[in-house]
Amino acid sequence: MATPYDTGLDRNPANFQPLTPLSFLARAAAVYPDQAAIIHGKRRWTYREFFARAKRLASALARRGIKRGDTVAVVLANTPAMLEAHYGAAMAGAVLNTINTRLDAAVIAFQLDHGEAKVLIVDREFSKVAKDALAASKAKPLVIDYDDAECEGAGERIGQIEYEDFLREGDPDFAWMMPADEWDAITLNYTSGTTGDPKGVVYHHRGAYLLALANVITCGMDKHPIYLWTLPMFHCNGWCFPWTLSVVAGTHVCLRTVRAAPIYDAIAAHRVTHLCGAPIVMSTLLNAAAHDKKPLPHIVEFVTAAAPPPEAVLAAMKAAGFNVTHVYGLTETYGPASVNDWHREWDGLPSSEQAAKKARQGVRYPVLEALDVLDPQTMQPVPRDGQTLGEVMFRGNVVMKGYLKNKAATEREFFGGWFHSGDLGVMHPDGYIQLKDRSKDIIISGGENISSIEVEDALYKHPAVQAVAVVAKSDEKWGETPCAFVELKPGASATAEELIAWCRQNLAAYKCPRYVVFADIPKTSTGKLQKFKLREAAKRA
Repeated sequence: MATPYDTGLDRNPANFQPLTPLSFLARAAAVYPDQAAIIHGKRRWTYREFFARAKRLASALARRGIKRGDTVAVVLANTPAMLEAHYGAAMAGAVLNTINTRLDAAVIAFQLDHGEAKVLIVDREFSKVAKDALAASKAKPLVIDYDDAECEGAGERIGQIEYEDFLREGDPDFAWMMPADEWDAITLNYTSGTTGDPKGVVYHHRGAYLLALANVITCGMDKHPIYLWTLPMFHCNGWCFPWTLSVVAGTHVCLRTVRAAPIYDAIAAHRVTHLCGAPIVMSTLLNAAAHDKKPLPHIVEFVTAAAPPPEAVLAAMKAAGFNVTHVYGLTETYGPASVNDWHREWDGLPSSEQAAKKARQGVRYPVLEALDVLDPQTMQPVPRDGQTLGEVMFRGNVVMKGYLKNKAATEREFFGGWFHSGDLGVMHPDGYIQLKDRSKDIIISGGENISSIEVEDALYKHPAVQAVAVVAKSDEKWGETPCAFVELKPGASATAEELIAWCRQNLAAYKCPRYVVFADIPKTSTGKLQKFKLREAAKRA
């Protein structure tokens, strides 16, 4: 039923514009044209130059026939071209597909075909795998070579034109395209394959805009932060930080490879304020050789996701000068959509209690409408007791549009009006969620549920353990039993018997692993442990 507020008060260009993160760059270039936007090796670009180059890319794409809804795929490291693509592709109305640089040719070929790529921008370092993918692909995109001066690896040019020459085809004053609707697709991201079943996740302009703003709030970013790219931009569009930095006219410090020495060098040289990454990046920093480490210029904000950081790692990061914020999300939620919002009174707790609270996934992002732990059968909230397991579910504007060309999977994940994460967790009395496992990773031994995360956390506290992953191994008596895969710290030693005995001091007996395997743990390019591979290895253990 219409009300007086619905009559004659309509949307028009003066009072309604589609939300898009593209507007952030336009504003930064207008307000802070001479502010450093990108640092890459010895090169610097201001916001005036960044905006002009993004418009050149958009213009050149449009002149080559790229239009609304076309896919522009890229196989790029964390470089200026990758940042420019996050704006230029969408400014031409296209959808950006950032492809994981560590995938094999067959998977890249699948993504090029599935996404119907019209353009492919390829870093010289990845030319061989891209060339093989193109040979296996049905898609025949325009291939553009990116010849980065900071690239240390070999590679050939496989495209029709080099990136800088392509930009010269474009107009720096190009009248770039606002989305017709904020629901329009802005990017295509394929799930990382931790379960072996990647799907094409579609983001829209509205969600990217909101998540970019929420990152500013969540990370406590002041104006002009210095952000170091240790998180791959191909992963959930770098958690939307390519757009976030434009909100506060921050500086992107590009880094092609994640190694301890270059990270410490960059922090010292550029006075880095923020960086993000999976726990493996924390391990890289903490286990760096003494000659690679440099004193931090100030407390550096480190935002981490993936598996809950072990208490020992959190304590070590604090001692090293990093303030760790734990966030949680999935590819389907534009990256992080919950945060362990810290309470000042928790600063007075003993360090072990602080670390336990830091390991929780927390509460919803400011731009997420709802985050809860529900019984997936009844779709009712579980008791807020910190004990009862349920499935973590999301609802809001920073949840994906859906899976590209996969209606069945989209409907399944959106059943009941919530996005089903597939993660098992509990809800604490204070409203903070905590993950306990992936639904497929829970170990059921003798009818008892064992959280692999709980067992991993116990093993991480052992001083010799650098990385650990626990999966289920079939057992005739118990049905399943925990099997731990362990990587030891350089120079450290421990036996299986020692680690099992350690677990018995910290866990109920039925939760302790009966098998310990010392081996390199397979990980995705973003540092996530590939447990589906370990489950196969456990059969042979």
